[in-house]
Amino acid sequence: MSVAERGPAVARTVPPPVSARRPPPSPARAVVVIAPLSLTIALGLWGIRRQNTLWGDESVTYQLAHRDLAQIWHTAQHVDLVHALYYAVMHELFGLFGAGLLTLRLPSVLAMSVAASGVGLLGLRLAGPRAGLLAGLVFPLLPQVQKYAQEGRSYAMVCALVTWATYALVAAVPHRARWRWAVYGSAMLLACLLHEFAVLALLAHGVTLVVSRVPRPVLRAWSAAAAGVVAGLLPLAIRSAGQSEQVSWISGPVRLRYFLVVAVVGVLCARAPLGTRGPVRLSALAVPILVLPGLLLLIASLAKPLFVDRYVLYGNIGIALLLGAWLDHFHRLRWSSRTAWIAAAAVLAALVPPSLALRTPQSRSNDATAIGAAVREEGRPGDGLLYLPGRYRAWTAATPEDTRSLTDLALAQDPVSSNSLAGVELPAHDIAARMLEFDRIVVVRDPAGAHAPTDPREEAKTGTLRRHFRASGTTHVNGARVTVYVRQRGLPSRMRVSQPRS
Repeated sequence: MSVAERGPAVARTVPPPVSARRPPPSPARAVVVIAPLSLTIALGLWGIRRQNTLWGDESVTYQLAHRDLAQIWHTAQHVDLVHALYYAVMHELFGLFGAGLLTLRLPSVLAMSVAASGVGLLGLRLAGPRAGLLAGLVFPLLPQVQKYAQEGRSYAMVCALVTWATYALVAAVPHRARWRWAVYGSAMLLACLLHEFAVLALLAHGVTLVVSRVPRPVLRAWSAAAAGVVAGLLPLAIRSAGQSEQVSWISGPVRLRYFLVVAVVGVLCARAPLGTRGPVRLSALAVPILVLPGLLLLIASLAKPLFVDRYVLYGNIGIALLLGAWLDHFHRLRWSSRTAWIAAAAVLAALVPPSLALRTPQSRSNDATAIGAAVREEGRPGDGLLYLPGRYRAWTAATPEDTRSLTDLALAQDPVSSNSLAGVELPAHDIAARMLEFDRIVVVRDPAGAHAPTDPREEAKTGTLRRHFRASGTTHVNGARVTVYVRQRGLPSRMRVSQPRS
């Protein structure tokens, strides 16, 4: 047989390669993107104002975003360097759309919506359209996702970037195109610059590739991208290590129960025969990103407490993928539609109470708006104002009208001019002397009275209050106590030598 005769047979049995071509968009793909995005936006807009309140961390965002970029940079040299990029982004958004609660929180809503679409596409790529759609719809229903989708902090943006970096990773494994690895590395670096602990997702991705037994060229490409991310993050990590007092408030794991519950549920889901498409198995991707970052933080906490649930918010990508694939698995077992609808209704009903609670001021550890309002209500024009400890000044700085008629007794330099969050305080003996010039002082302090003064300034405050004043009334608000102290009888105040100032 001649070569000419064999040619057509070969053409019929070996189709032309099409793996490098992008598949055309399909209705299923569009639904997997649009449905999770729409649900996340709807849930994010529901109760987004949270009764027009801010909590302490959001108050800091609000204040820093009002400073110009040079001031943000100078402040970051002393405190909150890890959030400097986020504050710069919010500064620009405030300039474009105005400063307000919606501008503060909408970026997080939109970021989490983009993350939900990415979760859906990950599920579609790893386990099929139904699993992708279910994963994308489960993601915005998770209580932790609902919470941080409505918060003026960087965590939703970090979650979105890690989600799409993960998608870029999965897409890069079979294609091996350099630009895909560049996209992966860029997204991961940006996530790390927004919050350093996003680097833990990088380790989870490495475990995924090892467990999936991908070819050596893929491991080398990932190693190069990971090295670039670490190199880009290293200057920030070294410089911010000098600001470790920023996490000194962490005395133990914060909201550990949620992490433990979803980790256990996720591992149990992974034991089911979940659908698999492509060289990376869904469980090999989802379990490491769900478990490993939180586990590493817990191990590090043995030396220094570091575990806070929002630091590894992106772990919800893993539990959403596992639950979506698990639900798809049970659908393939041909559950009766009645049983499935009853189970879905029960789950949604169980989610209603926590979803409602998350949209109240009490869902956060403090309420800066209520604290400021209590100071305004309890204070009289000309009263002294004291923060115990001084860092609590940041709670009321977002609403200066609440404290304008009072005199901040310990303040030497305000937060803006000192490039700090809570300003610079006077020496201890000057604070005590100023306190004795007032008959009435409004004191903002922690709610449980757990403050143990270790700084001479704080000792001067508590000692002077104890010896020369008595508490005349206390207002308890979420996250703080506002107590009015009056001079004890028989201990006249000195003549005032200064006019009230804010």
